[in-house]
Amino acid sequence: MRRSAPTLALCLALSGLAACTASDTEPPPAPAGLTAQAGSATTVHVMWNAAADRDGVTGYQVFQAGRLVRELPAEKTMMDVTGLTPQTAYAFTVRAKDAAGNLSATGPAASATTPAAKAEDGRAPTAPGATTARATGPRAALVSWSAATDDTAVTAYDVYQGGARIHTAGPGETSTTVTGLQPDTVYTFTVRARDGADNSSPDGPAVDVTTPPASGAGPGTAPSDFTAAASPGTVTLSWTAPDTGRETSEYELWVDGRLTTTVQFGAGAVPSGRVEHRITVTEPAGTVWRVKLRARLPDGNWGSFSAERAVTLTG
Repeated sequence: MRRSAPTLALCLALSGLAACTASDTEPPPAPAGLTAQAGSATTVHVMWNAAADRDGVTGYQVFQAGRLVRELPAEKTMMDVTGLTPQTAYAFTVRAKDAAGNLSATGPAASATTPAAKAEDGRAPTAPGATTARATGPRAALVSWSAATDDTAVTAYDVYQGGARIHTAGPGETSTTVTGLQPDTVYTFTVRARDGADNSSPDGPAVDVTTPPASGAGPGTAPSDFTAAASPGTVTLSWTAPDTGRETSEYELWVDGRLTTTVQFGAGAVPSGRVEHRITVTEPAGTVWRVKLRARLPDGNWGSFSAERAVTLTG
């Protein structure tokens, strides 16, 4: 196991024994799983696997032909390299960096060739017609979609989770494995097609997938079958309570990534089976909310989040 912080050592000096600190000089391992995929005539999407916690990685450096393109914090494991030349081959490498400034070696390079530019292409591809997903373990899921069409050519498919792009696949691919997920968590995936002029299609159909709990972690804790529907001045939420062995009387409601309110059901009023809750809204019509919730568990902790839903408020 590598050192993630300076370690103490005893030094023998002429004047006797003295304590000293040995600096961390051991580099982290090279990032694994590096891929590169052209997204348009001038962009390439580069991504790699996150480092293990024990490696002490604090950031990454992305290189193109030996030239530093960008430095990223440890929580970022992908980026779009922009401003490239159409019909050109590019090679990328990534190095990991630790808190002591040690840089890893570079692993095998990932290459991609940008397609030809399409002049005056203002038409976006069609949306993928169907999306499916299934968990392949506590930390991974296989996402699949139907092919889209374009008046020139589809050059990439972008996979989104909760409104954030997390992966880019090639034009001939109709599935990909998404890694780095959390156990016992509901994820909502959508897919968009992109062409050589960087026009993106509308979202394809959203699909939910729940990763199983880690080994020995017990049953899932996320509310299931979560829906959100808007009517004038109101948003109606509905879900099925997690099976915790007891009634679930308290939930946290999050809107746009922030805790908004706690929903509590009093003694004797806890719904059985399907749960429904209405929220009065004052925001203008057309405002889009992204909502999700999680339940208070019998041990007092909060469980995993439900799927996140986007809902457009009505007047």
